[in-house]
Amino acid sequence: MKTPLSNPDISKDDIVAINKVLTTPNLSLGPKLDEFEEKFSTYIESRYAVAVNSGTSGLHLLIRALDIKEDDLVVTSPFSFISSANCILFERAKPLFVDIDENTMNIDVDKVWNELRKLKKEISGKNRLKAILPVHVFGRPCEMDEVMEIARDYELGIIEDAAEAVGAEYKNKNEKWKKVGSFGDCGIFAFYPNKQMTTGEGGMIVTDDENLYKLCRSMRNQGRGEGSTWLQHERLGYNYRLSDINCALGIAQLERIDEILDKREKVVRLYNKRLKDCDDVICPHFEKNKKISWFVYVVRLKDRFERRDRDVILDRLRERGIGCSNYFTPIHLQPFYRKMFGYKKGDFPMTEKVSERTIALPFFNNLEEEQIDYVCENLIKIISDL
Repeated sequence: MKTPLSNPDISKDDIVAINKVLTTPNLSLGPKLDEFEEKFSTYIESRYAVAVNSGTSGLHLLIRALDIKEDDLVVTSPFSFISSANCILFERAKPLFVDIDENTMNIDVDKVWNELRKLKKEISGKNRLKAILPVHVFGRPCEMDEVMEIARDYELGIIEDAAEAVGAEYKNKNEKWKKVGSFGDCGIFAFYPNKQMTTGEGGMIVTDDENLYKLCRSMRNQGRGEGSTWLQHERLGYNYRLSDINCALGIAQLERIDEILDKREKVVRLYNKRLKDCDDVICPHFEKNKKISWFVYVVRLKDRFERRDRDVILDRLRERGIGCSNYFTPIHLQPFYRKMFGYKKGDFPMTEKVSERTIALPFFNNLEEEQIDYVCENLIKIISDL
C-alpha cells in the first residue's frame, strides 16, 4: 500500500478560486493579496499581515526590520528547519543556539535563562544580544509566558517562527488563549504543500507594529514606498511578493482551516490509539495549556535504540511503500554550520538525542484509517524484528 509522507488537501473550491484569478488581469499585487492579508490577520488577531513568497523570506524581512546586523546575536533553537537559523546569517548576525526540552522538542526556556545569565558580562560591544526567535516545532506552542519574560528582562525583540503552527494556541498566565504568532513583536507562517494549509509556495508575516508592517511591505516589493511609483525605491528590497494566484488558494484554504485542523487531530488520535501499546516508541502528546496545530506526526524511539536502528526502520518502511523521514537533522551539525562556527557533536546533547530517534510517519488531512493501520502494523513489526 503506497502511503506518501504528506499530501496537500486541494478541494474543488480551491481550484475554482485559482481559475477565477486566471481570468483577470490581476495576477500579482491585485485584490486577492489584500484580501488574503486582511483575512489572515483577522484569523490570527494581529493588526497587520504581509504575504510573502515563503516563510523563509518572512523571517529574513523581520530580521532586517528589527535592525539586526552583523555580529548581533539572536537566541534560537538548533532543532528546527534550517531557515529559522539561516535567516539570521543572511544579515551576518549569529544564532545563539540553546538546547531543547526533551518532552516538547521546543527551546528549553530554563536553559535560555541559564545561558543568558552566563553570557551577560560577555555580551557587549560587537556581540549584541538583539532578539529571541522561538520555533513552535511541529505545531506545538513554545512556553510563551517565559519567552516574553526573557525578552523583557534582556530587552529583546521576539520573532515567532510559527511556520509549522497555523492555528495553534497557547493559554497565557492570564488564562487567555491566543494564537501563536501574536505574542511577540512579530511572527511568520508558511504555506508549503506539506503544511496544514497551503498556497503552493508562500508565507505570511504578522505584527501589531505599524513600522514593522510598513518596512516589510516595502522590502518584499523591491524597497518601494507606499506612495512610490514603480521605478522609485526608498530602500534595499527584494522580490519576495506572493502572487494573487497563490493568495486565492490561501483564502480558499483559510475558509476551511478549522475543518483542516480537526481532520489532522483526528489522524493524530488514531495513530496514538494504534501505537499506545508499543513500548518501543514515544508518541506525541497533548498538553492542557496548548492547542497544538498538528504539522507532522513524529514518534520517537526509546533511548535503548540508536541512530543506526532508526535508519534501518526508515529504510524498511520505505521498502513497504510507506513515506517517512527523520525530523530534524540538528542545524548545528549541518556541514556549513560546523565549518562556520566550529560546532561538533555533543554541543547540544538533547537536540542530538531526540534527532537520532525521530521517525516522521505519513501524515496529512485525508489520511485513511486503513492507511494508518498499515503504517502502524509495519512499524511495530519492523521494530520487533530488530
